[in-house]
Amino acid sequence: MNIDPNTVPLKIEEELNIHLLHEYFQQHAPQVGEVKGISRFTGGYSNLTYNLQTDNKEYVLRRPPVGANIKSAHDMGREFRVLSLLKPQYAKIPTPIFYCESADIIGSPFYVMEKLQGTILRAFNAPKMNIAAETMHSVSESLVDNLVALHALDIQATGLNQLGKPEGYVQRQVEGWIKRYSTAETDKIETINTVAKWIESYQPRDQKPALLHNDYKHDNVILNPDNLSQIIGVLDWEMATVGDPLMDLGATLAYWFEAGEGDVFKHYNLTWLPGNFTRKQLIARYTEKSGRDLSDILFYYVFGLFKNAVIAQQIYHRWKQGHSKDTRFGALLPMIKLSGEKAMQAINTGEM
Repeated sequence: MNIDPNTVPLKIEEELNIHLLHEYFQQHAPQVGEVKGISRFTGGYSNLTYNLQTDNKEYVLRRPPVGANIKSAHDMGREFRVLSLLKPQYAKIPTPIFYCESADIIGSPFYVMEKLQGTILRAFNAPKMNIAAETMHSVSESLVDNLVALHALDIQATGLNQLGKPEGYVQRQVEGWIKRYSTAETDKIETINTVAKWIESYQPRDQKPALLHNDYKHDNVILNPDNLSQIIGVLDWEMATVGDPLMDLGATLAYWFEAGEGDVFKHYNLTWLPGNFTRKQLIARYTEKSGRDLSDILFYYVFGLFKNAVIAQQIYHRWKQGHSKDTRFGALLPMIKLSGEKAMQAINTGEM
């Protein structure tokens, strides 16, 4: 049996009942075959992703994290529906196979999809790969161009408009993420609270609505191993919706830390590696390729930093409640604080 090097054996609390899974597959998805082994993909802080090894093929199973109660962010049925709607319009995603609503099989709803084979650049592996600066520059170009292509999909003609309500999207997001932070707050962080007030008072210009991935970054794309500048797959559609596309771009920019901007972020991204775009270069290419008005991009960048801080805070909150023993989760507080500091710096200087 081949073992995927990007996976690790399951901990006791992560183990899935292979026999129940096999019985379920026999009845609902016999094409999957008999599961011979299960391991978990490393990386990621949200939904859990497992590698299913069968007699002659591998599949991917997605389920919510243990202890999560944020239905909108961990709705497996919705994520499966996103993939099902998107696949006929956009080839660079795994084919969804089936969705199980019952929690009786593995303790929560889950879905299974095909496994795409390729290279994923992550914070822990990319620095060791000695990737040439020219290659990283090409990867940056491909990332931006692919995001523009996603935002260019006709959400009306394709039916993707079913995934959300574009009207009032920015205001709902601002209000919703501020509320989420308040619910998950553990430490008083003045910068985060100040940023929350700023984004609440800012009203960006309206943009033509588009499909949003909402977590678009290096480690959510699969690259061709023989040509890293070619994207063959985009993963993690759990937060996909329709709305203002610059919210998507702002989320990407918020992940895009440059060299010298804080060593703590080197554990979470790889955009500091030589050859990557700067944020200004990323904005310039998106503007050129999309033709959109980016006059208010500062707001979207600041909101992206705030949202990332809230996501990390929610995970940190679950860890403090004892729902996870993952040491990575317990080390998130410095990242939350640094996100607030970066957001305040951008607000005060008007620069990114």
